[in-house]
Amino acid sequence: MFYAPAGGGVSTYLNAKSRWLQRRSSVRHTILTSNMPSHDNVVTLPYLPVPGLHGYRWPWPIRRVTNILCELQPDIIEAGDGSSGAWASLHARDRLGIPAVAFYHSDTPRLLKRRFGRVIEAGGEWYMRTVYRDFDLVLAPSRLMVQRLAAMGVKRAVHQPLGIDSVMFRPERRDSSFREQIGVGPETRLLVYAGRFTPEKKLDILVDAVCKLGASYHLVLVGDGVTPPRRCPQVTVLPFMHNQDDLARVLASCDALAHAGDGETFGLIALEAMACGLPVVYTGGGIAELVDHSCGLRADPDNVGSMCGAIEALFARDMPALAANARRRAADHYDWNTIMPQLLARYEGALATVAPTVPEGNRRYVAD
Repeated sequence: MFYAPAGGGVSTYLNAKSRWLQRRSSVRHTILTSNMPSHDNVVTLPYLPVPGLHGYRWPWPIRRVTNILCELQPDIIEAGDGSSGAWASLHARDRLGIPAVAFYHSDTPRLLKRRFGRVIEAGGEWYMRTVYRDFDLVLAPSRLMVQRLAAMGVKRAVHQPLGIDSVMFRPERRDSSFREQIGVGPETRLLVYAGRFTPEKKLDILVDAVCKLGASYHLVLVGDGVTPPRRCPQVTVLPFMHNQDDLARVLASCDALAHAGDGETFGLIALEAMACGLPVVYTGGGIAELVDHSCGLRADPDNVGSMCGAIEALFARDMPALAANARRRAADHYDWNTIMPQLLARYEGALATVAPTVPEGNRRYVAD
């Protein structure tokens, strides 16, 4: 459901997986989505439009989605969210006698709590526990999300980080003309955020912090969404960038990444910025597992003053050393050439534990 033309980390992950597999393996990889027309290895699913999903479409009906999955005759299915597509994945799993993997990309109960309160969050946790307990393998991109799933009752989730293309994202992408293009002088300290403009990203904190810091700081916001950021002279808003070359150029041309959202399940944009040589100011979530003191600073969530202090403290440090540390940490530990073999090993393990095909309703499970 979250794979879309203007999607975030999920779309980036699936596109990177497709490219990697196409170049380095004989694996046939098909993406099923309700948000895009069929092309190449993408298959369009029927859908039900649901208000409030930021433009994403709910795959529907489940039986038809299940039939489409079965027609592809896959050896393994990965469900990228807990929507109706997850139930279709489980139904197809039982028909075909293959493993079904769930990847917990989005912390849905927490998002529900922000919007509707604790009671609805509890309902979301019950739903996630109900759907994910039947998968053969549940992957989570951060240890924090493994803990969150365990607290919901999903006890066997496994930590599997995502990755970045460290050849695409590197300091050499820096464009010396970028500052002139956005009307910023060479002495200005240039911060960047890239991602969807939604309430949970807390862009108002970033904008308020930069405005408070004064004219020596400037913030570049790259993306789009339902909550346009507040405009001020110290903020430049650029549209969502479909081309990763363009995004890498913008990131590498700035001085640091600033991220006020504390609910990221992973924080792929932080890694992409680090690979470009940018230290990171962050507030928590999965990003806290990617950044340490050698390449960034942590601010308190929902606190403009703390964000200001962390940004000022960052620029008071040895920025070239922070940049080198950020690049090294991202490229050495999170390049797709390191991460993708880990993921394939997870798939192989799931395939090895599933019994041969048996009639639907009589499937046997092997505990690991």
